Amino acid sequence: MPYIQSDGASLYFEAAGTGTPIIFAHEFSGDLWSWEKQIQHFSRHYHCIAFNARGYPPSEVPVSPSRYSHKKAVDDVAIVMRHLKVSKAHIVGCSMGSRTTLDFGLRYPRMAMSLTMIGIGSGGDPRDAEAFKLAAEARAKLYEESGLAEVLKGLRKADNRIQLKRKNPRAFEDFCRRFMNHSEQGCAHITRQVMARRASLFSMEKALRAMKTPAHVVVGDEDPGAINSGLFMKRVCPAVRLSVVPATGHLVNLEEPDLLHSMTEDFFALVESKKWRPQGK
Repeated sequence: MPYIQSDGASLYFEAAGTGTPIIFAHEFSGDLWSWEKQIQHFSRHYHCIAFNARGYPPSEVPVSPSRYSHKKAVDDVAIVMRHLKVSKAHIVGCSMGSRTTLDFGLRYPRMAMSLTMIGIGSGGDPRDAEAFKLAAEARAKLYEESGLAEVLKGLRKADNRIQLKRKNPRAFEDFCRRFMNHSEQGCAHITRQVMARRASLFSMEKALRAMKTPAHVVVGDEDPGAINSGLFMKRVCPAVRLSVVPATGHLVNLEEPDLLHSMTEDFFALVESKKWRPQGK
């Protein structure tokens, strides 16, 4: 198996295709295989790289909570790229991976050709910091005390995920099956150390207004948390292009892969041809 060592954790990765690189960062409840349809599609013309974040087998699941943080998650992307001798890439993320994508673009702007963020900000509004932290702690304890099967019961009924089950039952069952390969302790650590401790997206207006990297925010219209975040980003950041996908929940890449591919190819083409322009330019 191919692994990359990154600050106290070995990260499992897969790569396919040749050409301009794309780095895929997965969501909290998914893994690198959540991107299979995108890798199959884009690897015809691009060098596609996906990896499991620390805490997601077969990547290492560090025992110590200190081995997890949002900064480490962002730095892991840079370390993967450097290991594979990728100096610059399109960065594509979903949910948790979208926030990693955004902060990678802010921390390592010279390494990001573009940022594509699917479902960013879904799962709660951390402007109410105390309530957000309490909810995160409750989720972490659910993983530790009840296990993956109990968590999955809730995911199967989640409003922003039920559309995948309706549209593509086979893809939904594959998602559920892969979820059971996660680590309870890894998910608990990530919830406490990454999700609960990163700064609120809504506190980042100054950084977003200054961001120059071409950005595409993609949200489903049945994912209200992501819609609110997407509208905020579009309002404050001239670099953001916002796409709202109808009758779609949180997992746009799984629910509407063909539409996502078309929109993303158009965005990439504008960036690569240097015809992309920020709002008002």
